[in-house]
Amino acid sequence: TVLNGNAVESIHADLTSGLNLTAAKRLTENAGIAFIGTQKNGAFDIAGEIAREWLKQPNPNGKPNSEVVRPWCNGMDITRRPSDTWIVDFGVNMPKEQAALYELPFQYAQETIKPDRTGTREKHTNEKWWIHQRARPDLREALKNHQRFIITPRVSKYRLFVWMDCAVLPDSATVAIARDDDITFGILHSRFHELWSLQLCTWLGVGNDPRYTPTTTFETFPFPSGYYEKPPLTPPSKGGEQDSRCATGIPPLLGKEGAGVVLAAQELNAIRNNWLNPPQWVNWVQTPEEIEAGFPARPVAKAGHEVELKKRTLTNLYNQRPQWLTSIHQKLDAAVAAAYGWTDYSPAMPDEEILRRLLELNQQRG
Repeated sequence: TVLNGNAVESIHADLTSGLNLTAAKRLTENAGIAFIGTQKNGAFDIAGEIAREWLKQPNPNGKPNSEVVRPWCNGMDITRRPSDTWIVDFGVNMPKEQAALYELPFQYAQETIKPDRTGTREKHTNEKWWIHQRARPDLREALKNHQRFIITPRVSKYRLFVWMDCAVLPDSATVAIARDDDITFGILHSRFHELWSLQLCTWLGVGNDPRYTPTTTFETFPFPSGYYEKPPLTPPSKGGEQDSRCATGIPPLLGKEGAGVVLAAQELNAIRNNWLNPPQWVNWVQTPEEIEAGFPARPVAKAGHEVELKKRTLTNLYNQRPQWLTSIHQKLDAAVAAAYGWTDYSPAMPDEEILRRLLELNQQRG
């Protein structure tokens, strides 16, 4: 058997030889956590300036427009600068009569979205023209008791994860992970998950960029064994008391190793955010209506720093990969390796050995 001009013993379904990662199984403990964001299929997205004007306006139902207008995030909001794009969102199945009571958003939908949505073959698009094509009820249900979640672009040169406020609606160009704990953030941003996701992802576009898919890259990934043990009851979040892993909850079987992951994940997030939005260059801005609605503050360049700030993107940061970024990622990798119990880990460990160990864990649990 020959592959790429070389003799091999066998060729796997993904056109590789050697370690057979196509044998990786979806793990039930990872189900119902990672979701592709909503697919709008229409001009539901609007500029932040328009949205903030709408937030000031009253409605005949006495309710604020913040119930159907909210900040939005697509892949480029993660890899580049936040675009201050918002979205009209009438939820999963709001009746038209109820939606019409939010006057300005509904008028916009009627004038801008309806002409492109009606008359199509797709029943939902045609009959429910004010509702997103795929409104993702499972995603919304999974996020409702959290204040933040982890988000990553579906297609990206680098596998980047950031925190996102739950008031922000994720787009279909992203994958939302319904976890609010630093343990998960740290493990996902480790070398180990990046290697796994690059091997089990799909590829897209002229640049053949890796595409993160919840079923193959997240649901197959074996977290450290102790990760699946629930910590003691953690403090309440938006939905009240909950038994889920949040920033203060470390699974008991991970112990001090879990604490190491938490500290490294928090450090990565903090220093990376300081680079992206230096306090000398950025003001964090909210209108009274945004504060009342619980929407997050927005970074706005201070006078004279507009051009400099535009260059501060995660893509540019990982292209440059300064020494401080390499160091904190190595620190995070060491902490995650300890959580796996890999006492022999070092940055020199071959990728093939890491993948072999992860596949072995996957097979044990699958």
